[in-house]
Amino acid sequence: MKTKNYLFSLRHYCIALFFSIVSCDSGETWECVVEQGVTPKFARRIGCESDFFALSSQPLDASIPGAASIKTVIDRSDGNKLYFQNSSLYQIHWNFAREHLSGNDKPIVPELADFNLTEYYSSDRRFVLGAVTYYEEPGVWAYEIAPYDTADAEMVASAYGEIADSVYFGEDLYFHPTSQMVADIADELPDSVKVITTDELYKGIDYQPLNLGKSCGKLRFISAAALETEYVDFREIVVLDNVPNDISVVMGIITEEFQTPLSHVNVLSQNRGTPNMGLREAYKNAKLRALEGEWVCLEVRAFDYSIDGVTKEEADDWWELHKPEEVQIPELDLTVSDLRDIEDVLDLELGLKEALAIAIPAFGGKASHFSALTAIGEKVPTPKAFAIPVYYYWQFMEQNGFHEQIAEMLEDEEFKNDANVRSLRLQRLRDDMRSAPVDPEFQEALLDKIEKDYLGIRMRFRSSTNSEDLGGFTGAGLYTSQSGDPNDEDFPVFDAVREVWSSVWNFRAFEERTYRSIDHHKVGMALLVHNSFVDEEANGVALTSNPFDTSGMVPGFYINVQVGEASVVQPSPEITTDQFVYQFDMPNHPILFIAHSNLIPEGKTVLTNKQTYDLGVALKEIHKFFSPVYGRDSNQWYAMDVEFKFDDLSSETPVLYVKQARPHFGWGQADDTN
Repeated sequence: MKTKNYLFSLRHYCIALFFSIVSCDSGETWECVVEQGVTPKFARRIGCESDFFALSSQPLDASIPGAASIKTVIDRSDGNKLYFQNSSLYQIHWNFAREHLSGNDKPIVPELADFNLTEYYSSDRRFVLGAVTYYEEPGVWAYEIAPYDTADAEMVASAYGEIADSVYFGEDLYFHPTSQMVADIADELPDSVKVITTDELYKGIDYQPLNLGKSCGKLRFISAAALETEYVDFREIVVLDNVPNDISVVMGIITEEFQTPLSHVNVLSQNRGTPNMGLREAYKNAKLRALEGEWVCLEVRAFDYSIDGVTKEEADDWWELHKPEEVQIPELDLTVSDLRDIEDVLDLELGLKEALAIAIPAFGGKASHFSALTAIGEKVPTPKAFAIPVYYYWQFMEQNGFHEQIAEMLEDEEFKNDANVRSLRLQRLRDDMRSAPVDPEFQEALLDKIEKDYLGIRMRFRSSTNSEDLGGFTGAGLYTSQSGDPNDEDFPVFDAVREVWSSVWNFRAFEERTYRSIDHHKVGMALLVHNSFVDEEANGVALTSNPFDTSGMVPGFYINVQVGEASVVQPSPEITTDQFVYQFDMPNHPILFIAHSNLIPEGKTVLTNKQTYDLGVALKEIHKFFSPVYGRDSNQWYAMDVEFKFDDLSSETPVLYVKQARPHFGWGQADDTN
């Protein structure tokens, strides 16, 4: 286990008494410049270790653990004067520049929007903005610029040289590219600038904190492959050999294989508020193995972690104090029984918030939010759709006696206490639902609706419960969608309907609801119905705000897109997708690629420039439309979670269709199984 340690190896530095430091290579003597006990606003040099940590903070967007960072400002209008700003007092460069480098015979620093446009994108910018970061575990000092910064190689090399000459660790300073765009700049740097890649940084790391926090549960070792057939209890903390594509709710996760910050497992952990970490050779870790099968408390911190054995009573006490607040779901409205065209689901004359509150109890979260999308206008194209109210799910459950079966199951102690028993009993219930009869009058009404308005079209039946797409709980990926076609015996319509209805009782859905203290008896399933996208050209998910900058200072859309029907959220381990931040409101709409799809030729992108622009227009409209309901708190990061397709259903070239928008208040992605 690693512990926080700011002492540096003698192979890097010779440390003299009284905070004087002698460079082993140059013989130059360095002395501290920050007086002990003083909180400086900035410094011009970093003379010793205590100087660095007096000015540093944890990076806002660090994906590599154990990092401490100082933001740097080089004023090109003042002879390249260098400032190391106190990054705890001034979290962004603009705050510092506005206070200390504006007026009094200096050029005026403009408002934030103009500052960002100029200082990150202009070739004649006044400032070169960056940061010096110390990565503790690999013991690396790195100069970094923002992943979207368009500084050229000359600017970077000059800044690197100024900083290397002004810090006691200058001989050991590297330049670390933070995006593919910056890596392209690094290729043009002179040999005097030492470059280190993110992959090289990771090689020196044994511990990877992904979602910080503490929880208590029973420690269990299980392989990622075994999750396909075995089930974990939500009171367990699991140690995994590899990163799984999916996992039901657990108290904490330790993976032997390192994860990416946007892996589905980490997204789930962040949404659930449970600790998640990577640890090299975790399966062989002696301390973890000694606690296997025991009740433990795990705490994942930025620089280290701890895991200690506790009694079951202590773990139970912790759970009672820290279990998530109960999610209040809307009471079902069983008075609505018409099959309603999607644009008529919401009465927007009442206002969006009130209209959603009235519609969700009858039509569920997904169909209600989809109805809102249709009201935005032509900039947000959606497929023609209708909604089946929850009334028919409830009718189906009552007519076949499933409510009584569920009540008996939920009271059974063995069901409550054994995840494998729960899995088997829930599977039996779903099997019974798949073969149960559907009300004849409903069958007739649904087939008439499809024949009248969707003749010859294969339909997609999508989950829309009253326990998903809520402000405090998205329910992403919990339920199932299925295709049905009255004219194709391989896709029976009512098999599809029953399949989606039965997914209310998916194991993971049940576990997530239990974890959130949702009353299972109060959950109902409506259906959103539209054409099935049989052979789309591209599919993806997006967030209407930049999750890498939750301060809102660097706006952008996060987009994850893949060619064809291949999954974007849960791809096979060998498959990569196009992932990028699209700075739609910036000049020339910069695109900052995080990763590229390996299903298309190298150098190509999944979307064309025109398609990316059309998507950007839609995302901006969606963000603005829902903001009065979900984005009113200016101190809270807000985004809508959007699912989209590009298909040539009605045109010669693939065009955009928006399939879903749900509120999202943290890191995460939509799940393309819904």
